[in-house]
Amino acid sequence: MSQPGSPLSTIAAALRRERERVGISLAELARRAGLAKSTLSQLESGTGNPSVETLWALGVALGVPFSRLVEPPAPPIRVIRAGEGPRLPSDHADFFGTLLAAGSTHARRDLYVVELEPGTGRQAEAHIPGSIEHLVVAAGRIRTGPSGDEVDLGPGDYVMFPGDVPHRYEALEPGSWAILLMEHR
Repeated sequence: MSQPGSPLSTIAAALRRERERVGISLAELARRAGLAKSTLSQLESGTGNPSVETLWALGVALGVPFSRLVEPPAPPIRVIRAGEGPRLPSDHADFFGTLLAAGSTHARRDLYVVELEPGTGRQAEAHIPGSIEHLVVAAGRIRTGPSGDEVDLGPGDYVMFPGDVPHRYEALEPGSWAILLMEHR
């Protein structure tokens, strides 16, 4: 069981809150997200171990940004030191996402640090309609963009693309990382 204030307890509380807001059962949310009901039950009880893909699928099924599921209540001043924050792995690639700041319900944007290593790229499913991704590479080289229309980027390069279509992230060099701004319209 997760401790109060832990990332798992934050996710558990957010899943319950958002599911109840939408007014659907545990079984219905699991069906919409393509998950086993037992998996969702574990996540809502704070005992599961969710991946980035699982949380994105739940966010899409609930019609909310990913950040609303992982962001703890914000204090008035917030500092996240390098290497801190909720660092979530991908199931299918050497990819980690760390949420730095979530947008309020009025400013629907989320800020992440993404870390990638060469190997299997991360194939991302479409996010909620109207999502746009802004990415600035900080180190290494990254190939990203809508599936079939990816671009190669180096340090300081910026790309913007629709996040509501399937897209991909792939490190072309070891130690690649970037800042990702997700905009939800």
